[in-house]
This record gives sequence, structure tokens and C-alpha cells, in this order.
Amino acid sequence: MSDYLLPAVLVDKAREVVAANRAARRRVAVAESCTGGLVSAALTEIAGSSEMFEAGFVTYSNTAKSAALRVGDEVVETFGAVSIATAWAMARGALEKSDADVAVAITGIAGPDGGSDKKPVGTVIFARAERDASEEKIVADQKLFDASGGRSSVRLQAALCALDLLMP
Repeated sequence: MSDYLLPAVLVDKAREVVAANRAARRRVAVAESCTGGLVSAALTEIAGSSEMFEAGFVTYSNTAKSAALRVGDEVVETFGAVSIATAWAMARGALEKSDADVAVAITGIAGPDGGSDKKPVGTVIFARAERDASEEKIVADQKLFDASGGRSSVRLQAALCALDLLMP
């Protein structure tokens, strides 16, 4: 039996992220929607993560995105909850609501329902914001993950990608 609650691949990636950010003396925050706290759980699975993990925001509903992270209603109404604009607003909100140096946001469609022709199941949007960074440091991207493994597979792929974005 493993000493960890989460899959080994996720724990191993989180271990790398914790070590790298501790070495860089960088604190991180995560704003999660479709991953439902999975990234935060992976980071806190690692002993010593308190030295680099500042905050995790699980904002599943649009109301929660607005209340907790100050994502404007007009952003969600104009671009949708699963959009680069919303992910960017979530990442900026996580920075504003914490003392983190960097924040990553994740929003997407894990399935099995909720997809459309324009945004099929497996569509996940990521954004990374760094405190006081220039515009060249803005990272926002849309990925389409393989959804054939089901909801948990999409969430795992998204969590791994978010952890990659937290590397210094």
C-alpha cells in the first residue's frame, strides 16, 4: 500500500514542484474549477509544502469564481466559464487574495457531460499569473485532453499540466 492518497504520477510531479519552489523561495496559489482541489491536494501531500504553498481556491460555480476571486460576471457572460479570459481572471484573483508570488488557474470540462462542438469534453484552460510580472510573463493556454479515460483521467491530466505551470 502506498503512503499517499493520490496516484504516484501526481505525487511525483508535486514533489518536484514543491522542491523547486522551496529552492526558489517562491510561494504559490492555485485557483481550481474542474480539478476540484486536486492540485492543492497533490501539493499538500508533500511534506514541507507549507514553505511554498500559500493558498488553494476551489471555485466550481460561477458565483464562487466571482465571490472568492473577483471574476467579473461580464467576463463569464461574455467569454464563458471555460475561457482564457476567465482562467486569467481566476489566476489574477488568486494573487490578489493571497501573498503568493505566482498563481495558476484551471477551468474546463471534465465530462462526461457539458461539452459542445466548440468546447468538447476534455477542454481545459490554464492561466499563470506572477506578481508584478511584465506582460511577456503571461501564460494562458487551452488544451484538449483525451477524454476516453473518463472524467478522472481528464482531471488528472489537467492537474499534471497545472503542476508543470507552477515550476519556477
